[in-house]
Amino acid sequence: MIIIPMEKNLFMKLRLKKKNENLDEIEKKIIQILETKIRPAVARDGGDIKFKEFKDGKVKVEMQGSCSGCPSSTMTLKQGVENMLKHYIPEVNEVIPV
Repeated sequence: MIIIPMEKNLFMKLRLKKKNENLDEIEKKIIQILETKIRPAVARDGGDIKFKEFKDGKVKVEMQGSCSGCPSSTMTLKQGVENMLKHYIPEVNEVIPV
């Protein structure tokens, strides 16, 4: 069976929605910002970013694709991702790659 991109995207959104039911409000905001503002920009460079955990003000994310192992990914995390999350969500203090 071949899945066209639109169906796959819908499947991922439904899966994410079900997963989000177990998250608190801050985690939902983090995921929303990652999905709408950060992930598209990272994808343009052939990479991806996945939310892993939020605890004690620290957001753990996994860099994938061309971002994993890229020397610039540390700068992207600190100057891009971390600054944006801190701007929109004051509870975020730091972004850490896992």
